[in-house]
Amino acid sequence: MSKIAVENKAQLGQLLVARGIVTPEQVEKALAEQKEKGHRKLLGELLVEMNYCTENQIASALAEGYEVPYAQVSPKICDAKALEILPREFLEEYIVLPLFKVYDVLTVAVSEPTNVFLIDEIERISRCKVQIVCATAKDIKATLQTYLPAANVFVIDDIIDDEGLDDFTLIENIAEDISNLEQVAGQSPVVKLVNYLLYNAVRENASDIHIEPDDKKLRVRYRVDGKLYERLCPPHQMHSAIVSRIKIMAELDIAQRRLPQDGGIHVLMEGRPIDLRVSVMPGNLGEKVVIRIIDPEKVLFNLESLGFTYENLQRFRQLIHCPNGIVLVTGPTGSGKNTTLYAALAELNNEEVNICTVEDPVECNIRGINQFQVNEASGFRFSTALRSLLRQDPDIIMVGEIRDEATANIAVQAALTGHLVLSTLHTNDAAGAVTRLLDLNVAPYLVSASLIAVLAQRLVRKICAACKTEYEPPASIRKITEKIGGDIENFYRGVGCKKCRNTGYSGRIAIHELFVPDEKIKEMVNDRESLKKLKDAALQNEMVPLLCDGMEKVKAGIVSIEEILRTAQVEA
Repeated sequence: MSKIAVENKAQLGQLLVARGIVTPEQVEKALAEQKEKGHRKLLGELLVEMNYCTENQIASALAEGYEVPYAQVSPKICDAKALEILPREFLEEYIVLPLFKVYDVLTVAVSEPTNVFLIDEIERISRCKVQIVCATAKDIKATLQTYLPAANVFVIDDIIDDEGLDDFTLIENIAEDISNLEQVAGQSPVVKLVNYLLYNAVRENASDIHIEPDDKKLRVRYRVDGKLYERLCPPHQMHSAIVSRIKIMAELDIAQRRLPQDGGIHVLMEGRPIDLRVSVMPGNLGEKVVIRIIDPEKVLFNLESLGFTYENLQRFRQLIHCPNGIVLVTGPTGSGKNTTLYAALAELNNEEVNICTVEDPVECNIRGINQFQVNEASGFRFSTALRSLLRQDPDIIMVGEIRDEATANIAVQAALTGHLVLSTLHTNDAAGAVTRLLDLNVAPYLVSASLIAVLAQRLVRKICAACKTEYEPPASIRKITEKIGGDIENFYRGVGCKKCRNTGYSGRIAIHELFVPDEKIKEMVNDRESLKKLKDAALQNEMVPLLCDGMEKVKAGIVSIEEILRTAQVEA
C-alpha cells in the first residue's frame, strides 16, 4: 500500500491562523513555495522548514481541528509489548507508534490524523479498534528508536539468509580459512555478525564501518561515497562482545578499555586480500570502533581514471616527470589526495628509479616501491624518516603529509638537491599551499625555487546512472550558475533507486585545480604577496578553478549542480 495523505492544506492553514501561530501571508508563501518547486512535502512540513512555526504547534492544531487528543509522546508512556502488534517495517515507514492496548482498543500516536487510509490499514493489520493520538513525527521516531532494537529479536542467521550470501569467503589471517556459510554456521553469533559486517561493507563499497554505542541501542553505520548511513542496529547487549571480537582479530588488548587502541586486520574475501585498519576509542557510553577498509581492487592506479580534464591530465603528467622539485596535492581529509599520489607513483615506477615513500600509515602496498611507515611512539617521525631516507639514494620521494616545520624544510632541501618530492597539505585551494609553506617557516626564496605545482582537489558524488533524469532546477540555482559563468542548458540528477539506496548518487569523481607558478608568481612569492594576488595571477596564467572544473562535469551530466555547489562552498 502506498502512503496516501489526505491533508486539507487550506484547513491546516486556517487552523494555524485562527490560533495566531502564523499569518495568512506566511501560509500563502508556503503554498507558493510548494507549487513553484514541485514539493512533495506537506504544508505543515514546509511551514516548519521556513521557521514559521514548530512541529508541536502543527500537531496541536491538527489535533484540535480533527477532534483527537494531542500528546507529547516519550518512552515513558509507551508499552513495549504494544509495538509488537504492528510490523517493524510498517512502524518505520508510516511513522506510527502503538502506545498501549486495553482490551480490543489499540491507542496509536500518528503525525497525520488526517490520513484516514492509514488508520484503516492499522485496524486491518492489528485487528483492533484504533484510537488516534496526534504527536510530532520527531517524538514518534525518537521513541521508536528507543524500543525497536529490544522489541525485535535480532538473529544474525536470518540476516545472512536474507542477504543471500552464497559465497562468504572471509579469513582473519592466512592460517585460518572460513570458506563458506556452512562452516560459519557452527560459530558463535558474534563471530558471524562481525564477519557479516565486514563482508557486506566491502560488497557495498564502503570506505569505513562505524560501530557506535548509545544508551539504549548499538548503531552500525557504513560510509559510502563519503556519506554515512545506518546499516544495522544489533542489541545493545552485544556491544562488548562485538568490540572484543574485533580486538582479538586486530591483536589488541581486550582488557584495555580506558585508552585508545589502533591495529590492523588482514583478511581474504572472495580470493583477494583486504586490509582493515581498526581504531578503538573509549567514550562515555562505551568504546566506539571505526574500521577503515582498504581494498586494493578499488584503488585507482592510473591517472586517467581520476576525473582529470584532458588539459589538466596532460599538464600534471608532464609536471610529475620533472627530475626535481616539489609537487603538492591539497584538499580536506577524504578528498582522495593519497589516491592521486599513488596513481602518480604507479606511472613513475620503473626499474631505473628508486622510489621511496614515508607514510602514516601505509595505505596500499605497491610492488617495486620502498614504503616506510612512521611510528610517533618510537620517535620515527616524518622529519626523522625523511632525513634517513635521503641517505638511501632515492630518486623520487613521497611524503604522506607535510605537518610541521622540520618536515617542510627537509622536503624543500631534498627538492633542491635533485630529488622529486611528492606530498600533501591541508589547504582549501591550490594557491593556499604557498602561504601554508610560508607559515611553516620555509623561506620564500626556497618555496619559489622548489615548488613545481600544486593540485587542489575534492571528491564529488556522481549521479546514479540507473535513475539519472533531466530536470529543471529552481530559479535560485539558475541564478547562481549564471553568476559564476556556467553556460549549462540541461541539468541532471538522480531521483533515487534501489541500486543507489535512494540517494540518487553512486560512486565519486574528483574535481581539480592545478596551480603552476610561472616566473611572475615566483617573484610574488619572494615578495610575500597576499593570497588573493597569487590567486588572481594564477587565473591569468590559465588556471581552471575547482568550481569551473566541476561545472564541466555538470555540463557533461556526470555530477549534479547541487553537489558541485555544496562541495565547492560557493556563496550565492
